[in-house]
Amino acid sequence: MTHASLRRSIAPAAALALAFTALLGPAAAGAAAAAAAASPAGQTPVRPTASDRDVVAGLERYAHPLRTAEPGGPSGDLAAFGAMTRGASIVGVGEATHGSKELFTVKDRLFRHLVQREGFSSYAMEISWSAATRLNAYILTGKGDVRQIMHEEFQDGYSLLDTEELARLFSWMREHNRTTGSHKLRLVGMDFSDADPEQYERILTWAEGNEPALVPELRRHYAALRALPTGVAARMAAYNALPLTERKAIEKDAAAAYRLLSEAGKKDPWVLQEARVISHMATEYTTDWSDPDQAKAASRRRDRIMAETAVWWQRQTGERMVVSAHNGHVSYETAVPKYYPVTMGADLRELAGRDYLAVGTSFYGGEYRAKTATGEAGTYSTGPAAPGSNEHTLDEVRYRDFYVDLRAAGREPALKSWLNTERPTFVVPGRYPNDPTPPLALGRAFDVVVHLHDVQASVAVPQPQPK
Repeated sequence: MTHASLRRSIAPAAALALAFTALLGPAAAGAAAAAAAASPAGQTPVRPTASDRDVVAGLERYAHPLRTAEPGGPSGDLAAFGAMTRGASIVGVGEATHGSKELFTVKDRLFRHLVQREGFSSYAMEISWSAATRLNAYILTGKGDVRQIMHEEFQDGYSLLDTEELARLFSWMREHNRTTGSHKLRLVGMDFSDADPEQYERILTWAEGNEPALVPELRRHYAALRALPTGVAARMAAYNALPLTERKAIEKDAAAAYRLLSEAGKKDPWVLQEARVISHMATEYTTDWSDPDQAKAASRRRDRIMAETAVWWQRQTGERMVVSAHNGHVSYETAVPKYYPVTMGADLRELAGRDYLAVGTSFYGGEYRAKTATGEAGTYSTGPAAPGSNEHTLDEVRYRDFYVDLRAAGREPALKSWLNTERPTFVVPGRYPNDPTPPLALGRAFDVVVHLHDVQASVAVPQPQPK
């Protein structure tokens, strides 16, 4: 794909292979607490106090019931949600786990409403630039098979995203574009773990046509990266296996390539963004993830770069966008400061101000998919939310599923006190075993919360059969 078509079609993105495993869960290696029941079976129910009942009654005054978590059908119940997003150009919508079906289907439903009623056009995710490029081509033109593209791109740490829920979302985006003359939808990547061969070719093709004197140096600086294997998992494994000295040399080369393009007489913002992604990727591959300080610094850098990418995209295109990521990224405050000191949401608020709105998702109990340290995916249960947790109180609201504007609710002193107090909260990593209930103050973390009573595990796309 050329950079002329990039301007019209492709999302800028970033991806980060090693940290995507961390993204799949803000858990240190060897995190031991199992994500079993937050409330042990047979636990004696806690009788609500008068203050608890007052909080629930207060929340009910601001809660709007959801007809369903499934996309499609009438969306009149989301009118108030649409109104809550007005004035924001970037709406972050989180997921409390990376592997629960309804958390993704409700995001799909919210996005469809925002597209159809509020003029949103872009959907940003924690996927690589290369994956976003391929999926965007499908969404805009119908090129390729969406499930095959997902199989090929969502590998290694990204494999939990290879789900029927996302295939359904991408297919809907494609159908919208096929049947709509204007207001095209596009996919945006924000992560930076991988760059496929086509990414380097797009940069070199632009340079050949605009700054041919740069081509020999660009080829030299990208030689080691272009020599990596094809295939996402194989490429990432080979890159990780290189000696540190070689990875640091690649980092210097990638930075030099970006510098050449940024200082050239002719410049193209899409070319610069692609080269910037490659440079960020090269820096991340020099991280020693066994060093807690380096790992923490890399996680901090990652959230900042994802925020910068989203803001770059929004300002470059002028499109309103949904940013889809884990609750731990879209929130304003971190639930796990030991591993994630500052969130992407905090950076988005700094960079975009009130143009950014943070929406968290919540659930009372259910299942999720996660990966073990050996890379195997399994299905696990949170159990019901424990008394005293945020979810336990939210689930006392009379609606099974609902959303609530915490900004409005927080204007009542009693609710403000409850919202600004840290309590155990489901922030479930994508790695198992894990610690799924760190403390979090909902009112300081999010502007809006969507609460579901029950969630099931996401549905993996069946692997293609050999021909």
